[in-house]
Amino acid sequence: MLQFTGFVRPILSVCVAFGLISVPRIADAAETTVKIGAFLTTTGPAAYLGEPAKKTMEAEIARINSGGGLLGKQLELILYDDGGAADKAVGLAKRLIDNDKVDALIAGSTTATTMAVAPLAEKTGLPFISFAGASVIVNPVRKWVFKVSHTDRMAAEKIFADLKRRGLTKVALLSEDSGFGKAGRDQILDAAPKSGIKIVADEIYGAKDTDTTVQLTKIRSNPEAQALLVWGFGSGAVIAVRNYRQLDLRLPMYQSHGVASKEFITMTGAAGEGIRIPAAAGIVADKVPATDRQKSVVMDYQQRYEAQYKEPVSAFGVNALDGILLYVDAVKRAGTFEKEKVRDAIEQTHDLVGANGIFNMSEKDHNGLSYNSLRLLEIEKADWKIVD
Repeated sequence: MLQFTGFVRPILSVCVAFGLISVPRIADAAETTVKIGAFLTTTGPAAYLGEPAKKTMEAEIARINSGGGLLGKQLELILYDDGGAADKAVGLAKRLIDNDKVDALIAGSTTATTMAVAPLAEKTGLPFISFAGASVIVNPVRKWVFKVSHTDRMAAEKIFADLKRRGLTKVALLSEDSGFGKAGRDQILDAAPKSGIKIVADEIYGAKDTDTTVQLTKIRSNPEAQALLVWGFGSGAVIAVRNYRQLDLRLPMYQSHGVASKEFITMTGAAGEGIRIPAAAGIVADKVPATDRQKSVVMDYQQRYEAQYKEPVSAFGVNALDGILLYVDAVKRAGTFEKEKVRDAIEQTHDLVGANGIFNMSEKDHNGLSYNSLRLLEIEKADWKIVD
């Protein structure tokens, strides 16, 4: 029999070097860490979204590792700042996937950055758990993409239910010209008539605008308007509150779940009193009834986070907590870090108690939260009060 070993080995080496064939890396089997990739908005106007998420992820991963890790392996967080730019988020996601070889993406502070990266997660077959709020992230369902925050549709319907209890059915809408604002506006305009609500004014402000007086003046002169709904986040949502008070606009004001943090109360000051928002139980842990199944989860998180960082929890940290929780639970049930099996396990999540609510995922639902898990909050004496 002829032996070609001396001839074949050089050819094989050349083929591998030029990527003509691939050879499994023996080191892969011996990897001792599991890599979690994150792109978050930790600088710029929306930094208040990414910073609590970053801190929460670091704290949770350190806690898991100190307890022995996950399936005997340590978790490694690889995190980059996208500055709120969708194109930068895509570049960072590619880096996480191609260079850092992450096992999952648990990331996405905004709807815009999440939606920009979603096609990449689908193409590469990588579990992607987003923190962003818009329904479009999971509707229609994408095989590899999930989200842990309540959808804008749920938030809008929670507000509409409260409006009707107060006998208010005619609403003026002021929404932000951003991914979150546009997606929310679409959901509001679709859901309103189905909820018995009439949108009598539809104004828009720019994400970088420093004044919304023109839009609010138009709303003030609208004789039909019974309430004002502002849909945005960051500085624009705060400016709208200040202008609202300056114009002495007497309509009850509602805002989106995009402002669910104590920082919003601090930034709006006395002008924010009486504003109502839909939010997760995680930001009002101490006010959640003792009989609520989420009580222990949200109180534990609040105590640990505030003790470590000396600042109040926010919805954006809550989302990060649930993102880690969802992934860890899925890996444990799958018994492996294999991406396809982990994806399947995430989709099969059932009765998982998180800080946002109780998750029940399915093939048709990659959010897994119910409308009932939202709380309706009101700012009273510089604090949140649960209204419903």
